[in-house]
Amino acid sequence: MEKLRNLFAVKKDQPEEEELDNNLTNQDNIRITYYQSGFAAAQKATGKPIVLKACLQNVYNSFEDQCRNQKIEQEKLKKPYHEEIERQKSEIKKLETAKEINDEKQVEYNDKVSQIKDDIIDVRVNPNNHGLIVERNPKIKFYIGLALLLPITLYLLVFYISASYSVFFKEFNDDSLSSAIFDAQAFSKALQDGALEAILIVTIPFVFMGLGYIIHMMQKVPGVASKIKLLGLFIITFLFDGLLAYVIEKKIYEFNRTPSSPDFDLTIAIKESEFWVIIFAGFIVYIIWGLVFDFIMKEHESLDKINVFIRAKQKELAKINLELKENGIISDSIKSKITEAKGKISEVQNKIDGFIFPVKKYLHYHHQYVEGWFQAIGTEIALPARQKDELLENCQTICNNHLIALNLNEDSTQHTIYTQN
Repeated sequence: MEKLRNLFAVKKDQPEEEELDNNLTNQDNIRITYYQSGFAAAQKATGKPIVLKACLQNVYNSFEDQCRNQKIEQEKLKKPYHEEIERQKSEIKKLETAKEINDEKQVEYNDKVSQIKDDIIDVRVNPNNHGLIVERNPKIKFYIGLALLLPITLYLLVFYISASYSVFFKEFNDDSLSSAIFDAQAFSKALQDGALEAILIVTIPFVFMGLGYIIHMMQKVPGVASKIKLLGLFIITFLFDGLLAYVIEKKIYEFNRTPSSPDFDLTIAIKESEFWVIIFAGFIVYIIWGLVFDFIMKEHESLDKINVFIRAKQKELAKINLELKENGIISDSIKSKITEAKGKISEVQNKIDGFIFPVKKYLHYHHQYVEGWFQAIGTEIALPARQKDELLENCQTICNNHLIALNLNEDSTQHTIYTQN
């Protein structure tokens, strides 16, 4: 065992580089030394298994101490782990760069979200700031115009239902002269006459409203031709109202006519006040209705511009929120990879801080020592063959148990790493 101890002794005066070179060139000498140490120890102990157990433990402990003290050899064995740490550090730098870019995107997305929300709020108050040419407070104006349009529409419905009933179906008598212009029971009377009569007088007001809608749409068309058409529509509406007034006035005139009265014509009609009352009660109110309708449509267009702007911003916001969510997932993935890389570095660093035990190398020397031990039993110890075989079997069992206790065998990995933890 003295040779073995001297073999594992650390030579402090010898440079580490020379020590490594000597170890590489003296592998055969070391192998022989192990064999000779096993052979000599077996001779002294007469091959006793209990002594072999202690010797094998000493061989292992000495080899382990030698491994711990061979810094150059350890550094050589740890070189792949140092390289692994450098690879992980390089990967972390890449991931941190990607994380910085991702964080900048995150900030940019958050700024965009804040800006869009501010735009949605501000466009209702200051639409001009967002390139929308609209009147101020279009919503208020729209609802005011709508509040005016509804009763005017109701008035026109009542007026034209009454007027159209008087023109087409009403028979004047003594009791109906006072309701020549307005008949409160026009719809119910028309309904009594028939469903078609009721439908006719109810739909006539919508003819005038349809003309009003056409006039509104024609105003959007530029050019002299559209203005001429617009004027023509006003004239047609006026003539329609005038015709209603003329027929009603004619019926009143015919009812009151005497044998000496001249035939009714337009000259007589324009001199009657009822004629102009019917025209002004219908056409002038219709003009007012058209102006209010045109006004609220323009305000609605202003509102619609704002709503279109808001809807576009909301779609943009939804898209950015989706990108923000995806960016967050990427950010979490990068953080997870950084944490994983740092964990690998910590794990590898623990291996570097410990020492690496060369399993295959130790097994090679172990077998050389055991071979010497067995050779000594076979050639130098005088025992009967049966006792010698039993001794060899017992020694083999000791060898197997030794390797099992150390968790070492021929199938073991090239190296075993002992960390500090």
